[in-house]
Amino acid sequence: MPKIRSFTAPQGKIIFQPGHSCPGFIVLFNGSIKVTLTGASGREVVLYRVRPGEVCLQTLSCLINGQPYGAEGIAETDVIGQLVPAGEFRKKFVDDEAFRDLIMSSVATRFAEYQQLVEEVALTGFDARLAKVLLRMAGPSCVVAVTHAALATETASGRAYVTRKLAEFAKKGWVEQKDDGVEILNRRELEQVAAGLR
Repeated sequence: MPKIRSFTAPQGKIIFQPGHSCPGFIVLFNGSIKVTLTGASGREVVLYRVRPGEVCLQTLSCLINGQPYGAEGIAETDVIGQLVPAGEFRKKFVDDEAFRDLIMSSVATRFAEYQQLVEEVALTGFDARLAKVLLRMAGPSCVVAVTHAALATETASGRAYVTRKLAEFAKKGWVEQKDDGVEILNRRELEQVAAGLR
């Protein structure tokens, strides 16, 4: 039976794709894996990110149900970890109490995140969703260095809709659109929008 081995992937590497079988369970030590789902229309949405100490529900589902992946996982940064082969996973889950506790705790956290995602998409206005993403992704310079398409993925919307809404935000003096992304000019106003107070 294959043994646990080290796992590394450079930033931008596709770790899994829809239809691929699962080689095993990744335990992350460093880095982040972004898990996205793409619809028939081509629209993409970020389901969650996997960071050290967290579980990828896609991988867990594949290992338990013996089914291929239904989403895509990309190394958002360089990642370092361990790969617990599929055949070894169940044995480790039964025998290793700390490993089992980590998985169960992380699964509970993931379900809470899913609930929040559903609430945001179904019950939160787009202005608030976009403001939250801009605030979360802003670097120290207050610049969100991503494309409109990437913002659409983060907000579960379309690129054209993001472009129109950013133009509205810019007109109000909250942001400025630049070649390398979006600069936040008025964080306080965006925080009010994110809180649903505007």
